[in-house]
Amino acid sequence: MSFDGTWTITVNSPMGPQPSTLNLAVDGDTLTGSQTAQGTTSPISNGKVDGDTLTWSNSITTPFPMTLEFTGKVDGDTLTGSVKAGSFGSFPFAGGRA
Repeated sequence: MSFDGTWTITVNSPMGPQPSTLNLAVDGDTLTGSQTAQGTTSPISNGKVDGDTLTWSNSITTPFPMTLEFTGKVDGDTLTGSVKAGSFGSFPFAGGRA
């Protein structure tokens, strides 16, 4: 299964839908790439692949400085999961290949 490439996801947060674009590359069990949201692109960190499950972190500064922790499962061209947003809790996300 290939996770490499561009994905678009939308996080369903209390602030409304938050779309972002992921550019991902996998080397063994390591996930690297970047995430673009609200006009800002930042590298993902702590990226890992375990079977059909991807995990990564992304540090943001808007609307609040925090580290977002993503866990998602890939099924074909679909990516679904949840993101932990610090003390704000966890929110679901869904998307697919761009």
